[in-house]
Amino acid sequence: MDKDEVPATKGSGNVFLDLGFGEAEAAGKLAKAKLILELKRAMRARDLTQRQAAKLCGTDQPTLSKVLSGRMEAATIDLLARWLNALGRTVEIKVTTARKGPARLVVNA
Repeated sequence: MDKDEVPATKGSGNVFLDLGFGEAEAAGKLAKAKLILELKRAMRARDLTQRQAAKLCGTDQPTLSKVLSGRMEAATIDLLARWLNALGRTVEIKVTTARKGPARLVVNA
């Protein structure tokens, strides 16, 4: 290995798990991150400013800004789903029996 090379480790697919969060917390954080990404996409698709989107979502611009910048503690999955609905996106939650390994939270976006 060259002295300037940095060793790399293959990630798990969940950056929060790789950062050391427990499985349940990492899954929740990843789900929120995916929903926030969809929120940004919905705003971009409608060419909305944060102020306009906040009004449609029934919140204020500073709160929306916090969430969009990654402050996930400012929003629950339920709140993100309601905001996505307000911006014209359908959010589906599907419950199934875990087939292999532990039960998990998955957001497909």
